[in-house]
Amino acid sequence: MVFAMVLLRLADWVLYQLLANSCYRAARKMRSYGMLLKSPSLKSSQQHPPLFPNVIKCSLDNREFDTLVCDIHGGLLRTRSFFPYFMLVAFEGGSIFRALLLLLSCPLLWVLDYERELRVMIFITFCGLRLTDIDTVSRAVLPKFFLENLHLQAYEVVASTGSKVVFTSVPRVMVQGFLEGYLKVDKTLGTELHTAGQYYTGLVSHSGLLVKQKALEDYFGDKQPDIGLGGSSLHDHLFISLCKEAYLVNNEENKGHPSSAMTFDKYPKPLVFHDGRLAFLPTPKATVEMLVWLPFGFILSVFRLLIGIVLPYKLAILLGTWSGIDLRVKGLSPASSSAPKKGVLYVCTHRTLLDPVILSTSVAKPLTAVTYSLSKMSELIAPIRTVRLTRQRKQDAETMQRLLSVGDLVVCPEGTTCREPYLLRFSSLFAELSDEIVPVAMNTGVSMFYGTTASGLKFLDPIFFLMNPKPRYHVHILEKLPKELTCGGGRSSFEVANHIQKALGEALGFECTSFTRKDKYMILAGNDGVADEDHKRKKGIYY
Repeated sequence: MVFAMVLLRLADWVLYQLLANSCYRAARKMRSYGMLLKSPSLKSSQQHPPLFPNVIKCSLDNREFDTLVCDIHGGLLRTRSFFPYFMLVAFEGGSIFRALLLLLSCPLLWVLDYERELRVMIFITFCGLRLTDIDTVSRAVLPKFFLENLHLQAYEVVASTGSKVVFTSVPRVMVQGFLEGYLKVDKTLGTELHTAGQYYTGLVSHSGLLVKQKALEDYFGDKQPDIGLGGSSLHDHLFISLCKEAYLVNNEENKGHPSSAMTFDKYPKPLVFHDGRLAFLPTPKATVEMLVWLPFGFILSVFRLLIGIVLPYKLAILLGTWSGIDLRVKGLSPASSSAPKKGVLYVCTHRTLLDPVILSTSVAKPLTAVTYSLSKMSELIAPIRTVRLTRQRKQDAETMQRLLSVGDLVVCPEGTTCREPYLLRFSSLFAELSDEIVPVAMNTGVSMFYGTTASGLKFLDPIFFLMNPKPRYHVHILEKLPKELTCGGGRSSFEVANHIQKALGEALGFECTSFTRKDKYMILAGNDGVADEDHKRKKGIYY
């Protein structure tokens, strides 16, 4: 009898909460949206004047001693929904199946209130993921998308203040690294997640979702923060009303004002390195488009790989262009080396593993490429000869000299790929080997998937790159380096390497840096980019 009563109570709760209550909220949304569609003027007439001024009216002068509080969602980001960032964690930290499950939950999320919606997204996204996976995503993937969607005027206010505290109901682990690493936020208070050993359970901690106004009162006590930034929700109004000055971050009110979008040149600090496969912000619509494209993209990628491996250069270029590859070649293929029994040394910028293949196709002759480490699969499908180096300077120099004695050679002295408009430091070894040096500026463009990774499976890099609907490869072959600028002309190998780096940077419009391969992998993967053979075999990862 007691068990039957419990079942009845449970059924009553489910029917009320998940059906009746949710359907009622959905009906209200539909009714309000329908009224707005019928009468656009009704929306403006029913809105009350804002309680707080827009953020564009906040003075930036003499703020260095002020304390600012805000929320990243609704206060710093232009995107209204936090769903895309959960999708990034689900896809990059989990799998495509987890991402699909999160996408399928969208109809349910739409009818739930904010708190339940957030709990459902947290559970689907985090349940069963390792702590290290989330740490990698939050450090290497999310900052790029946060930077691209920062609200410019809100960021300028944040940058002008001395002390900054962020209160947010989204998981702290998703945003803390970006806020404190890029925006110099002093303290990040967010929702804490429950863990079991080295895994997330998908549940929030016993303290529950963070309530911003209560957290602010607990943190500051009787002290009032100087500035508060918030969105248009009632929770944000209550939150910023506790501050001496309060401003709304509202994109709609910025019409007629300079764009609120953050531009690349105004980033708090340069974004040189980032990881992840997705090259777009995965909104529900964009994610559906990507999932629909995947099977077609994979077939197209295999087709593009096959024509590059099997067909002659001219026919491969013709069919590759027909399939959507945007290949543009500037400059002429240099004449053969004037030195007897000596090949030409092509020095390239490094964008993807396909650089030597694309160059070989562009100059219409077979080249040999040297690599530090390449997966067995990549070596197997490579249409040109590849030779591994050992990172032992003397031994590698002998290997490259031997290869140059029988033909032309391609080297990428950065040692690793870089996605952004920066060039990493060039190793000087190549300059000691030959005076027949041809610099080659290479650049790529993608719209859906990145063809590089620091912590994933390297053999998939070419496949992901060629899965883009219209991947772009631009090749600019510069003039051969004059004799007087080589080691044979009296220059040191470091001078030659720096000169070529600068010339390639100017050709591409890229900035030259002193970052190295080791710097990249320490930032993105937490290692120096060198893995022992056992680790490679276990993980399928080749750096």
